[in-house]
Amino acid sequence: MTTYFAPLEGITGWVYRSVHHQMFPGVTAYYTPFWAPTLDSPLAGRGLADVLPEHNQGVPVVPQLLTNQADAFLAAARMLRDLGYQEVNLNLGCPSGTVVAKKKGSGFLGLPEQLDVFFDQVFSAGLEIKISVKTRVGLNDPDAWPDLAAIFDRYPISLLIVHPRIRRDFYREPVRLEAFQYAADHIHLPLCYNGDLNTPQDCQDILTRFPTVDRLMLGRGLVANPALVRELAGGPALTKNELLEFFHRLTEAYRQVLFGDHAVLGKCKELWFYMGCLFTNPEKYLKAMRKAKTLTDFTLAVDALFRDQDLKPGGHFSL
Repeated sequence: MTTYFAPLEGITGWVYRSVHHQMFPGVTAYYTPFWAPTLDSPLAGRGLADVLPEHNQGVPVVPQLLTNQADAFLAAARMLRDLGYQEVNLNLGCPSGTVVAKKKGSGFLGLPEQLDVFFDQVFSAGLEIKISVKTRVGLNDPDAWPDLAAIFDRYPISLLIVHPRIRRDFYREPVRLEAFQYAADHIHLPLCYNGDLNTPQDCQDILTRFPTVDRLMLGRGLVANPALVRELAGGPALTKNELLEFFHRLTEAYRQVLFGDHAVLGKCKELWFYMGCLFTNPEKYLKAMRKAKTLTDFTLAVDALFRDQDLKPGGHFSL
């Protein structure tokens, strides 16, 4: 079984990946939060900082791009290749309204003919780098999935990561397992399943239902429980002590690279939106974290949560 860490904007940047990989090794590759290259600026700003080799030493990383322009994709992919990367990923899954309005992310799925031309241009360029794709199963019409699947299947995509929801499902509606079954039955590319993998049992259920698929991409569930991949492999369950150590290591790592505690506080609040669900009765403490104006107050609320509450048994939680 192969496991990948899905990108979460604002959370799984290079600082987070470094600390997570040190404490919880076992993830096959970390996919970066996307950036949107242009032909004039294929790799700049935050996108460049996140993929600099010196920021990712010893961490297996796959950069992710968000674009509907083949020239911009190719320019960025060439730069990533020159930085030493062996794979680049195209984001066709982001459901954000601003992204979709620009016909990028899952918005690009609503233009199948243009998507086909995009792939033809990209794969005919002879790039010496693998090209993987992370996709939803449609924009607003689930009946569009067979035609989209046929487009993907025409090209030498190194890995097709399928999140079986359409754009308007966002992350709220149930995953459409029948759509992933269609992919498993009709697409001849290497497939990876992504979506609602929050516990080891969730992962096992998918592997059982789709016996020809042995690749999983975990996102929100892995942010909530940083030991999830270890537990899935039969290792020990997450403990309160190591979760607290993870939080403090991550906080210190952010303080080394971010300007001021306010920026660190924002990162911590995003993280605990997910990790808080691991605990019994966390609401009072999470409210205090949300209201905290300083990193000191936030850390006091975290320490109180660890002192007063326990982790839920068996890793059972929902997001």
